[in-house]
Amino acid sequence: MQNIKYNITFCLVCFGLLPLNAQTLSLGEILQKIKSHNPQLKMYDAEIKSMDSLALGTKSWMSPQINSGFFMTPYNVRNWQADGMSNGIGQFMVGVSQMIPNPKRINAEYNYMKAVSSVEKESKNFTINQLNAVAKTNYYQWIILSKKISITEENLMLLSYMIKSMEIRYQYNMDKLPTYYKAQSQYSSLESMVVMLKHETEKKRIVLNTLMAQDKNIQFQIDTTYILKNFDTIITDSSALSINRSDLKALDKSIKLNDLKVQLEKTKFLPEFGVKYDHMFAFGQNPQLFTLMGMVNIPMNWSTKMNKANINSFKIKNEAIEWQKKMIVNETTGLISEMNVEFKILNHQYIISKTKIIPALKKQYETALLSWQNNTGNLFEVLEAWEALNMAQVDALDKIQKKLEVQVEIEKQLEVN
Repeated sequence: MQNIKYNITFCLVCFGLLPLNAQTLSLGEILQKIKSHNPQLKMYDAEIKSMDSLALGTKSWMSPQINSGFFMTPYNVRNWQADGMSNGIGQFMVGVSQMIPNPKRINAEYNYMKAVSSVEKESKNFTINQLNAVAKTNYYQWIILSKKISITEENLMLLSYMIKSMEIRYQYNMDKLPTYYKAQSQYSSLESMVVMLKHETEKKRIVLNTLMAQDKNIQFQIDTTYILKNFDTIITDSSALSINRSDLKALDKSIKLNDLKVQLEKTKFLPEFGVKYDHMFAFGQNPQLFTLMGMVNIPMNWSTKMNKANINSFKIKNEAIEWQKKMIVNETTGLISEMNVEFKILNHQYIISKTKIIPALKKQYETALLSWQNNTGNLFEVLEAWEALNMAQVDALDKIQKKLEVQVEIEKQLEVN
């Protein structure tokens, strides 16, 4: 038995040494690469820069209007010239007018456009949180798959030893063929399982490569350590969620954005001034003339109905957003409480499995194996005990994986790392 354990340990060390040439990435390094290289996040960066650039254009004035043409000029061209009785009639006019925007309106529009990107920034943070959750889930699933592969390969070696022993013992009529074929069948099933598990780890690697926006064929290994957190003291009040969750922050920014829209609409009730200058080139012997006039746009009741409607609409939208925030907080607190209960149940089940079920099955297997080796028991009982132990070990790993997945979901809802 000691020789078997030695051989198993040696082989596991050999298996562990194979991927040392590949880069080993921790979860933190993967999350950092996602934040730096993921195309979806780059798209948000470009959108934010685009919105900030638009804000610079709000300081501009309207283009001046230039006009030219004949002014108070008779149709009869002969009247344009001076003669003994007249100095001539008519002028050719060139004019320019410029509206001067109200400074309060410009500042209000600038503040609004500058704040537009704030919502997009929180949307980016929300997307980062979602991508991190996907990466964590696949990362932890890869860890559990690696542990399952180790257990399965160890079991393959044990079965291989038992099969070879049966082949020798059968020559002396010490074992039966049905048990031998059952062991062969279980060995083939485990071989198939190893292939499937390695295929699943390959899929996890491709998913993580995709999230990091790098070549899907890049080989790397992961750090198989993990931390199970304690959520017993978790507080899921609205204030804590508002501080952490990007989607709630985005809604707060949307409310502020609507308030800035209201301020912008109110500036449209203010008058705007302008200036107009015209120069006349007089015909004949008349002196050259000019006009210089001031202009003002005065908003009236019939011209501001749309602005008043917009102000009322933005205020109602803010009320709807407040209700949306309360809906999200209500659903999130309920979901976190539900997952926290599930996390505690899984933890309790895992402790029972690790401290009671697996040790008992291990003793059963070792006893059955010792009896078979001493010719006081049969291999069928050994295989049954081994199968029960193997299933319990895999079930324990499944519980760890489920705990990690629930942990990731709680962290995603709370938006914490």
